[in-house]
Amino acid sequence: MTDQNPFGDGHQGPEIRIPQPNKKLIRNVLVLLAAIVVVFTSFYTVEPEETALVLQFGKYVRQSGSGLHFKMPFGIETVAKVQVERQWKEEFGFRTTRADVRSEYVLRPAEANMLTGDLNAASVEWVVQYRVVDPYKYLFQVREPRETFRAMSEAVMRKIVGDRTVNEVLTMGRAEVADAVHVEMQALCDDYDIGIAVEQVVLQDVTPPDPVKPSFNEVNQAEQEREKLINQAQSEYNKVIPRATGEALRTIEEAEGYALQRINEARGDSARFVAFFYEYRKAPEITRTRIYLETMAEVLPNVRGKVIVDDDLQSILPLLNLDASGNQGGQR
Repeated sequence: MTDQNPFGDGHQGPEIRIPQPNKKLIRNVLVLLAAIVVVFTSFYTVEPEETALVLQFGKYVRQSGSGLHFKMPFGIETVAKVQVERQWKEEFGFRTTRADVRSEYVLRPAEANMLTGDLNAASVEWVVQYRVVDPYKYLFQVREPRETFRAMSEAVMRKIVGDRTVNEVLTMGRAEVADAVHVEMQALCDDYDIGIAVEQVVLQDVTPPDPVKPSFNEVNQAEQEREKLINQAQSEYNKVIPRATGEALRTIEEAEGYALQRINEARGDSARFVAFFYEYRKAPEITRTRIYLETMAEVLPNVRGKVIVDDDLQSILPLLNLDASGNQGGQR
């Protein structure tokens, strides 16, 4: 069976011509594409908080700051950017899943559980804040600098906690632990030369493990009660002791004043006696009479009943009113 010609015998079909490609147009398109690639691979922008490191075939050649910069195209030079003005944060023992008014966290017990120096367990959650101060060292001095930094922080924290008792870690020694970790971490960063400056270490939450929390809370309550009683006793001590000390000082001062008074009176009496003695030697009768009269002037006002008799009087019984016991009613 043969195909029949649709146009009849002896008649050839229409000639089909395939258009030839326009070489000039293709060349222009290729040139345009190459120009676009050159433009997009020759310029890069560095943000204000970033520092860019330019690598030529993987080797570091230069560093550039913020702004628009030129580099060799087609991947000959590549750019690695590091945010040097930003403060970075690493969390240990937990992870923040959502930071909002009510932040959400996921605990990581494997990082938080530690052993203290007195062989007790503690759950320590902390945050390390740091900055990249040397981007070249940060990128090329060690592999995976962030993971290295986290491993350093965890090792230092476990070492510091392991040197202290559980009470120091859980209560009064938290600030000291954070400061010690800060210092040792910075020393390790300097030794490793990774271009990181540790700015702050914060202990977020330090608690005993869940199985021993009730017992630990009871111990804390007992310690708080002890501290309260000690403070009350100290308060009473501060009230009583100063008052007693003041009364003792007042008594001592009164005694010293009385002693000084008695000494001055004794000295005055001695001086008066000496003066009387001198006067007595000059005129004995007159001095004796004067002393007698002065003494009677002091004594007689204190006598209730007075009887004045003459030296020649033989008896004074008729003049006195004696009671049944034979005692005189008045004083003489």
